[in-house]
Amino acid sequence: MKTDPRHNKKARGGRAVFEELSNLVTEKANPATKNIDRLSTTAVLRLINREDQLIAEAVAKEISYISKAVEMAVMTFKKKGRLFYIGAGTSGRLGVLDASECPPTFGTDPDMIVGIIAGGYKSLIRSREGVEDNTAAAAAEIAKHRIDKKDLVIGITASKRTPFVIEGLRRAAQTGAKTIFICCNPRKYAPQDFDLAICPVLGPEVIAGSSRMKAGTAQKMILNMITTAAMIKSGRVFGNRMVDLKATSEKLKERSKKIIMDLCGLDYPEAEKILKSAGGSVKTGIVMTKTGISKKAAEDRLKKAEGFVYKAIRKV
Repeated sequence: MKTDPRHNKKARGGRAVFEELSNLVTEKANPATKNIDRLSTTAVLRLINREDQLIAEAVAKEISYISKAVEMAVMTFKKKGRLFYIGAGTSGRLGVLDASECPPTFGTDPDMIVGIIAGGYKSLIRSREGVEDNTAAAAAEIAKHRIDKKDLVIGITASKRTPFVIEGLRRAAQTGAKTIFICCNPRKYAPQDFDLAICPVLGPEVIAGSSRMKAGTAQKMILNMITTAAMIKSGRVFGNRMVDLKATSEKLKERSKKIIMDLCGLDYPEAEKILKSAGGSVKTGIVMTKTGISKKAAEDRLKKAEGFVYKAIRKV
């Protein structure tokens, strides 16, 4: 692992941090919004919207790197490893959010994708900015989760300098885990210690330094892309339907029936019956319906097909 001398274990402070922040795109003032405090409400919103339109464009330029991240995630899951997000503030909340949404959407185990946020649970609901400097807490989190060489850790920071994130990734790399760094400043400023960097450059924020805005939106887009694409490549989607969802609410139960109805040409009572016969598994129900085989045989086919429905329903 190559060590970047700009990022050491001890969090820097004072003038060093001031000078570091001064060079960051995410901290600069946006000339397009310099008079935003004098505009009408509609004009303010148009300016924000105009800046937001730059986000997808910037993310698109990083797709080759995001693709590598997806491949790393898929390989991690194949090895029964876990994906961890680590971040502070908005970035940390976005990691926790993406991780928490995967179990109901894709049927993943809650321990398969995990979000770590500086300051813990309290930081999810109330900002605690000072915790981003706590490198000892980052090291403790990596140790607590027993992260090792089978795992993948993705650090998220708008600025590229957050000590909690840098230390967490550094500790993870020491265990042999794969590491990915996401920031919203040019790649040349990203730490060189890690396996991959994803760096959408969005320009200055509408309100200088308010990285919950464009940077936060870009990070949310990237995390969605990584987990969604990884789930698709892991057989948890059939066509464009989420066939591994967990029916843990009335909405999800009814969605499960609707998916079977749409994909198998069944009416509501038939879909309800097949879903019950399949033990609540949409995937199993689809294979049973399309092949006419039993629940056990459908489960066996899915196992041989590594979870891919389209492979399981092929004639053998």
